[in-house]
Amino acid sequence: MRNRQATQLIFELSRPGRRAVRLPECDVPEQPLEELVPSRHLAGEPPPLPEVTEPEVVRHFTNLSTLNMSVDTHFYPLGSCTMKYNPKRNEAMASLPGIVDLHPYQPDETAQGMLALLFALQEMLAEISGLPAVSLQPAAGAHGELTALMVAAAHFRNRGEERPRVLVPDSAHGTNPASAKMAGMQAITVRSTSDGFVDLEDLEEKLDERVAVFMMTNPNTLGRFDGQIVRIAELVHERGGLIYLDGANMNAILGKTRPGDFGADMMHFNPHKTFSGPHGGGGPGAGPICVTRELDPYLPRPIVRSDGERYWLEHSSERSIGRVRSFFGNVGVLVRAYCYILSYGGEGLRRVAEHAVLNANYLLSRVKHFLPVPQGDRCMHEFVASATPLKQQKGLKQPAMDVAKRLLDFGFHAPTVYFPLTVPEAMMIEPTETESRETLDAFAQTLFRITDEPAELLREAPHTTWISRPDEVRAARQPVLKWEPTRDATGDAQR
Repeated sequence: MRNRQATQLIFELSRPGRRAVRLPECDVPEQPLEELVPSRHLAGEPPPLPEVTEPEVVRHFTNLSTLNMSVDTHFYPLGSCTMKYNPKRNEAMASLPGIVDLHPYQPDETAQGMLALLFALQEMLAEISGLPAVSLQPAAGAHGELTALMVAAAHFRNRGEERPRVLVPDSAHGTNPASAKMAGMQAITVRSTSDGFVDLEDLEEKLDERVAVFMMTNPNTLGRFDGQIVRIAELVHERGGLIYLDGANMNAILGKTRPGDFGADMMHFNPHKTFSGPHGGGGPGAGPICVTRELDPYLPRPIVRSDGERYWLEHSSERSIGRVRSFFGNVGVLVRAYCYILSYGGEGLRRVAEHAVLNANYLLSRVKHFLPVPQGDRCMHEFVASATPLKQQKGLKQPAMDVAKRLLDFGFHAPTVYFPLTVPEAMMIEPTETESRETLDAFAQTLFRITDEPAELLREAPHTTWISRPDEVRAARQPVLKWEPTRDATGDAQR
């Protein structure tokens, strides 16, 4: 039986006079409010806040939490996002009193332990990436992209070169061209071949002295490693450009290969994808970037430096692009990444990549017979299947969306759908290394069952959730971000 209270607004639970806390009597002389606050800043009436008891508050938010899907409660094969389980001990380490109690304005001498940790993390990321200079400041992956492109722009300005163009493959993450635009550059699309790799002929045709950066994800968004990367780097470098490696898919190559070794000049890490941490909800986040030694002077400050005995924050550099984040950055997320890397060690990180690739290929082998995978029978950490056959078989107009919605009824979060755009009715599936064979088997069996169900059942899915299919286009274009009370004929607020 459904718990109706779980989906009621807290305003609907409100009753006049109910309280969750009793405040003490005011112990300072009372003054007319108008003497303390200018009248123009005073509201005409109190805000219509909900009036509820403490048990009602606790039960309301606890009940809401049971309606959520999360990596702690469900299998979350969200391709590209790498939604793997977050080890709880990393959360515990990041919550230790000596870490959470630090203040960003403390003198360096009083935060030597934290600075040592962050310096070690810089060194770890440099080793993993093969790129020696690191900034931990960016607040997310896309922010890291933007920061790296700003670094590249500063580099070319210092050289007196005008390079306003950024080349981006057609299968790239949408943040790539967006970051280029925000950095004041023009994004130019490079075509992919039928097997999902960069079209070298199209790349060479668009490479000239106006190109600052070629941005690419490798492994790419189809879950395939582009073996042309060394040749691509040679072509770009011959024309004076830089290679930016989108590190979103580093989970597949940890300890196996390094972007700096196969030609990248810049890259970002997504700690929440690759090294475990809170994911979603707008933060907290981090997007460290690693660059070549030549680009080090342009990195945002502050950066942790050390002489082997003490640690300090270097706040200025003549060529630095300046601060891109408040204080040092999102230290809590960086501590989690440090704990994750230290827990696994080099050989452990290699096994992370191997198991991520193993799980993805196992799941691919289970579903390719009824959901074809256009770009091959092997993949790295993820693969992109196509639900196109269901159009002909069942007359569905949006089969990828229908399958995704139906999965919710079976307790599985949907994979990423309709991305990349190069695959029709795309379903991007990434199991990550943290899932068991039993979970993967159950997911594959459920997918097969769904593809065998009547069309009408899929069109109207999901059937077990409180909200079925909202108008997602309207929700994106006309979001309602606050609750408004209705009013009766007299103008009084109604709950």
